[in-house]
Amino acid sequence: MKKNILIVDDIHPVFIEQAEALGYTCDYRPLIKASEAFEIIGDYAGLVIRSKFNVDRSVIDAATSLRFVCRAGAGMDNIDEAYAAEKNIQLINAPEGNMDAVGEHAVGLLLSLMNNFRTSDAEIRTGSWLREANRGYELKGKTVGIIGYGFMGSSFAKKLSGFGVDVIAYDKYKTGFSDRYAREVSMEEIVKHSDVLSLHIPLTSETNGLVNDEYLFHFKKPIFFINTSRGKTAKVSAILNAIKQGRIIGAGLDVLEVEKFPSLAEQEWYEELRQSDKVILTPHVAGWTFDSYRRISEVMAAKLALLSD
Repeated sequence: MKKNILIVDDIHPVFIEQAEALGYTCDYRPLIKASEAFEIIGDYAGLVIRSKFNVDRSVIDAATSLRFVCRAGAGMDNIDEAYAAEKNIQLINAPEGNMDAVGEHAVGLLLSLMNNFRTSDAEIRTGSWLREANRGYELKGKTVGIIGYGFMGSSFAKKLSGFGVDVIAYDKYKTGFSDRYAREVSMEEIVKHSDVLSLHIPLTSETNGLVNDEYLFHFKKPIFFINTSRGKTAKVSAILNAIKQGRIIGAGLDVLEVEKFPSLAEQEWYEELRQSDKVILTPHVAGWTFDSYRRISEVMAAKLALLSD
């Protein structure tokens, strides 16, 4: 049986070291094009990806020897999970590896929004010292609503535990998950009580476009909105509309419906987004720290070892 792995994205070398210790041969080709990988995938037992290309039916059909796919990250939306299961291909991801990075990034975005870090820094650099205009909000006493209470959502809740907030969480696919950091509630309670809304959900047919104009209309209080999950879960136009209506006080977006240039600049909402001083943007890096870079590979290797038994 083949024990070779094609690695098509940049990963920490600790994965290669540990995989080779398990008897695998690693073909590390982070610069390979998707078309080139498609031509040779049939020769490999394993595939390691981040986000370079979709492992769809065509890739799976071409990968006649494939036994497992490792996704260096949390989300699996670029893999046809159902078809992989039909073909007995095992899937490995590593949400444990970047959950702390995502939790910390979400807190950072929230604190930056609530305290006007972006605007006040820019103003001082251009000669304005505006104290009253940059009066901030405190987290203490606020209600933070989390949608999705897996590794990422629970990490965010844990990071918030020292701020004196009431954390409530909704997860359509889990029950009985209340813990010392968050209290399980219904979506109706999220909408009714939240001062802050943070998304920690995968991209599925059900979550695609979840946050739209209608959804935001029902919130009872103006909110701070954070998205470190997947861009397509929230409509940018709806976020901008809610900001104009006063329904969103500020938004911290690590992910967008369309990412990377030049495609991003071509979106009809981009110019308004770019000019808004109520939005902080980061380039899909919430889970991508120097620390998580290594930890993700360690988690994948540990899970690979379980497959090898």
